[in-house]
Amino acid sequence: MLQDANQDNKTILIAPLNWGLGHATRCIPIIKALQQNNHIPIIASDGIALALLRKEFPYLKFLELPSYHIEYAKNGRHFKWKLIKNLPKMIKAVLHEKQLVKTWVSQHGIDGIISDNRLGVFSKSIPSVFITHQLQVMTGSTTWLTSKLHQNIIKKYSECWVPDTETDRSLAGELSHIKKSSLKLKYIGPLSRMQKKDSPKKYDLMIILSGPEPQRGILEEKLKTEVQKFKGNVVFIKGLVQADQVKEQIDKICYYNFMNSRQLEQTFNESDIVLCRSGYTTIMDLAKLGKKAFFIPTPGQYEQMYLAKKLKKEGLVPYADQDNFSIENLSEVQSYAGLKSFNPAIEWKNLFNIFES
Repeated sequence: MLQDANQDNKTILIAPLNWGLGHATRCIPIIKALQQNNHIPIIASDGIALALLRKEFPYLKFLELPSYHIEYAKNGRHFKWKLIKNLPKMIKAVLHEKQLVKTWVSQHGIDGIISDNRLGVFSKSIPSVFITHQLQVMTGSTTWLTSKLHQNIIKKYSECWVPDTETDRSLAGELSHIKKSSLKLKYIGPLSRMQKKDSPKKYDLMIILSGPEPQRGILEEKLKTEVQKFKGNVVFIKGLVQADQVKEQIDKICYYNFMNSRQLEQTFNESDIVLCRSGYTTIMDLAKLGKKAFFIPTPGQYEQMYLAKKLKKEGLVPYADQDNFSIENLSEVQSYAGLKSFNPAIEWKNLFNIFES
């Protein structure tokens, strides 16, 4: 009997893209669900995404993938051209990770793959799942091309899991929906590692930064100046995943370099409003918690600008461009409804059945 039970345990390689922390953090509930369903996760990534998941799951096996060398331009208008410039490095990394995965499948006895936007983490010999909320990749005038290229990559996977709803209350809107698709799509609902709790208010404002450099650092410096004019208690999380957590209290502002998931959940629940980027993973967390927020989209990132505009138009969350933001803008939050909380009903057992084949 014990031998039969062990045969049900699948070893699953789960690999989030290292582009800020969003892809890594939205994989946390998937990793926990794999464990709860008696599967064995092996985590593969690079950079701060890998560092964060090591802190969350220190007892799991980790493998290192090559970096895609994703960098933002200092000037948001040059964002697209910076990515094009880095394309040869990215293609080299994708080819390298393809070879690594081929070796790992046999070396580590991997039964299935879950890739969160890692383009080379795929195998023809075992079920492979791709996770993305961007069926349409917005890049301005080239959206049609980047979307078609991305969809062609998704086609090779056994399934594509979309962390959004297919119809009602879609958070990602046009990003996660396409017409007349032949892709094997499963809308699994929003993903969040957070839980809503009734906690006494400790902070009037929570600032949480994320994303690749140099834009993360540019916004940090701007907000350090602006927040001095804020009247109230502030917690400022810089989004720097380092070996040790550093906490610094300066007047009414409490600075952290990073927080783990448990600390973040507690801090979100203790905060009145949140100031952050309009990245999709952050939006899912805010929605799960039913929070009011203010967005500063990353300059030049079409996806974040689209999401910020969409949620403002729906009367949920205001936003401002990074260059034009001032702390006085936060007064607008009270005129918006805030994101509505949701209760996830993800059928993990059914989703994981794909790895039984």
